[in-house]
This record gives sequence, structure tokens and C-alpha cells, in this order.
Amino acid sequence: MPFVELLSNLPSSSFSDEFVRKLGSCIAAALGKPEERMNVVVKPGVLMLVAGSSSPCVILSVSAIGATDTADKNKEHSAKIFDFLTRELNLSEDRIVVQFHSLQPHQVGKNGTVMSFM
Repeated sequence: MPFVELLSNLPSSSFSDEFVRKLGSCIAAALGKPEERMNVVVKPGVLMLVAGSSSPCVILSVSAIGATDTADKNKEHSAKIFDFLTRELNLSEDRIVVQFHSLQPHQVGKNGTVMSFM
């Protein structure tokens, strides 16, 4: 049950429903998780800086159980995510930052319980 949050200073017109679906699909494939388990939030029009500049940029946060817990895994995920974002948003790699967070099953609640008991 991965969680994806994309923050950007790009306007909302840069992000369609199709983009959100494609982002979820891209990250699901990268993490080896089912698309129907993805949780994706896109927040456009945010006042932000990346590397000290307010030029168009994205900060993407990816949190997941068992898929973001090693440098080797995250290096592979990062390459796929950067490829998608640079292509879809026409941004250079230096305007994108990705954060990976490893979650434990007891840290994710669903259906009135936590993933440890599902």
C-alpha cells in the first residue's frame, strides 16, 4: 500500500487525471506493487524552492512497506521515476527531488486495523 505525494510549483493545468493515473502506474511498476494499492496525491501550485531556485520543480515522496528499504532498491526506483517525471513534465533532473520512506506494516492502517494483521 504505497503512498505517493508530489508537490510542485507548476500550475494545476500541468497535471491531469491521466497524469495522476500514469504516475501511480509508474511507481507501482517500479516498486513491484499492484496498481490498485497505490495512494497518490498531487499538490500543484505550491510555493517552493529546490536547490535555492523557484524555477519549475517537483518534490516527490514515496512511502512503502518492504520496497523502499535499501539503497540498491531506491537507486532502481529513482531511475524509473526520474525518467517518467522528466518526460511527462518536461523538467530537467536537477529540478526534481525524490524522497523514499520505508514503512513497517504496523505503521499503516486500513479497514479498522493495521497491515500487520491483514
